[in-house]
Amino acid sequence: QVQLVESGGGLVQAGGSLRLSCAASGRTFSRYAWFRQAPGKEREFVGAIRWSGGNTYYATSVKGRFTISRTNANNTVYLQMNSLKPEDTAVYFCAADPVSRTSIVATTGYDYWGQGTQVTVSS
Repeated sequence: QVQLVESGGGLVQAGGSLRLSCAASGRTFSRYAWFRQAPGKEREFVGAIRWSGGNTYYATSVKGRFTISRTNANNTVYLQMNSLKPEDTAVYFCAADPVSRTSIVATTGYDYWGQGTQVTVSS
């Protein structure tokens, strides 16, 4: 069974940090990504990583504050979030795809998704 399991969400004050984890199982993937969705808004791209080379990509809104990394041994992808702002509040989803055929920043580029984890940043 192909599965992505997320953890690490929670409540944090502005300026604080959280680290989200996404453990993949069932098959290998060529790329992983993090998306987020706030109430009433469209799901938006946060960042992505290509598995083999480790190349990373970030949305302008989080660049310099968020970092995506990976652990090869257990197929786990992390999202380290620093200097959190109230506007970062959203449900965060991890996503993965075995073949990179479409835009790395689009939801349509990923066939497998985690369940989502809530991140709330208070002011």
